[in-house]
This record gives sequence, structure tokens and C-alpha cells, in this order.
Amino acid sequence: MQTVTSPDVPHGVRQLEIGPERDGQRIDNALMTLLKGVPKSMIYRLLRTGQVRVNGKRAKPDTRLSQGDMLRIPPVRVAERPAEHGASEGALAAVTDAIIFEDKHFLVIDKPSGMASHGGSGVSHGAIELLRQARPNDHLELVHRLDRDTSGVLVFARTRAGLTGLQAAIRAGEVTKQYLCLMVGRPSKARFDVNAPLQKSILQGGERMVRVSEGGKPSLTFFRETEQYPGARLMQATLGTGRTHQIRVHAAHIGHPLAGDPKYGDREANKRFRELGLHRLFLHASHLSFELDGRAYGFSAPLPDDLKSFLDTLARGKSAR
Repeated sequence: MQTVTSPDVPHGVRQLEIGPERDGQRIDNALMTLLKGVPKSMIYRLLRTGQVRVNGKRAKPDTRLSQGDMLRIPPVRVAERPAEHGASEGALAAVTDAIIFEDKHFLVIDKPSGMASHGGSGVSHGAIELLRQARPNDHLELVHRLDRDTSGVLVFARTRAGLTGLQAAIRAGEVTKQYLCLMVGRPSKARFDVNAPLQKSILQGGERMVRVSEGGKPSLTFFRETEQYPGARLMQATLGTGRTHQIRVHAAHIGHPLAGDPKYGDREANKRFRELGLHRLFLHASHLSFELDGRAYGFSAPLPDDLKSFLDTLARGKSAR
């Protein structure tokens, strides 16, 4: 999207040419991202009073934008925010080095553990903010999320078609998401499913917690053992649904929480594993695949070196029982 300077309009009015990333997007949704900090009620007032125009014509909230349209946005007063400091060169290098795939529609990274998917809750720069700073000429949108402590495949859209297409596939259950995780103890079966509804709640301090509850949303995870270790089992977890903290809560629900999980895990087991070199949640998004417009996409990320090193320690017989 390009800003066009026009001498025929009052100071503060913006004329924007719609790019491919907003082709097909509703104008009210577009304005909410273009006018960050402006209340939703004001955006709809601007539309209702005819101050927002597309190709010179008044626009309704459900007007769909097309590539090449000229969007007129009137002057809007927004409360000034403190200037944000840019991310460090080291952080930008880390996210750039993590890129494993990019084409017209998508950019994919192997997200390191400790990097948030997006800013907020005390995090000034998540992966999306870092990539936007590193790639200022790209239009990037976060398609899905990974918990901060979870490493692995994270997908960003570079076009509107990529964003809406992949999100629709996720909602339809047409995306395969597989994780590698280390379960504490020894599950009785090598292959099993956990079908238990999950309910999300926000604690007083703002922390998100998820629990198994009959009133929750249907949630299904498929677990398959891949390797055996003293006091633990490396499992492949395939999502049947995509709820918040799903794998972590389902693992804890059956009595075999994930190693290193500070929220739902076994405190004593975590302490023993930490003494053996595990300093993070053992959960890694290893594979994501889907089809879009007749093309098959598949992205994979190997187990990070710190987790492989920890498994090597366990394999040498230093039991965490």
C-alpha cells in the first residue's frame, strides 16, 4: 500500500493506494489496522458520515477493497504514544537467521524458544514486530501463534490471499500440526488419543490458565511414542484441534506432564531435569503442512540443539527418576 501526496486535499488527509495484501479485505477491518489507537466507534462514525471514500465514493463498513483502489482517510486525532525503541541488532539478526522458507504468500521461521510470537504483556518486540522491522518493505501478518517457550515452525503471511486462505484452512481442520514433546514418566501405551474439552480462564494477575472441563471446547490430541528415555518418553503430538496450551494440558491431564513445563508440569520432576540440563519447556513445533490453491506446502524444523543435547544426557543413563 502506497501513500500518495495530493495538493488538492486539506492537510492531514491521506490518499492510500491499496496493495495486494489488502485485496478483498473489508474496509472497517483495514481501517482498524491503519488507524491504530483510534476507537472502533470513531472508525464507524467516519464511515457513517462519508468521510472515508474509495475511488471518490462513500464507503460502507462492509465495502471490500480491491488492489489498485484509492482510499481516502480523513485527518484523525490520536492520543500520542511514547516513541517505541527499535529492537537490537542482535534480536533482528536472530529472527532473520531463523527464516526457513519464503515465497510470494508466506514467510516461515523456526522460532527460538524465549521469543514471543508478538509483543504485549511486557514483551516489546515479538517475532512479528522483529520481522516487520527487519523487512520494512514487506507486509507481514501473523497467521497463527506459538507460546513464548515453544520453539519451531511459525508462519507469517505476505499477502491477503495467503492470510485468509491459511486461516480458513486452520478453521476447517485442514492443516496438519505436529509437535515433539517429552512426557514425564512412562505412558501405558505407545499410541493414544486424549479427547478432553478445555476451558480457558484469566487469573487475577492476567495469567492465562487452561483446564479440562465439561463446559470447555472440544479438544483432541493424538500422541505417538518416538523414543524411550529413562524417566521420560519423547512423543509426537498431532493436533486434532488447536486450543490454547492444548498439548500441555492434555499431557498433564493423563498424569504425564511435559518436561520443563512451569505452569502445568511436575515441580519435582522439573527440578531433576533442570539439574540434567533442561532449562525450558520441552515442546517443539516440528511440522506444519497444508494445501492452498492446489499447491501443497510443508514446513519442518529439526529439534533444537539444546533439546538434543539434553536427550543425549538422558540416553547416557543419567536417570531422572
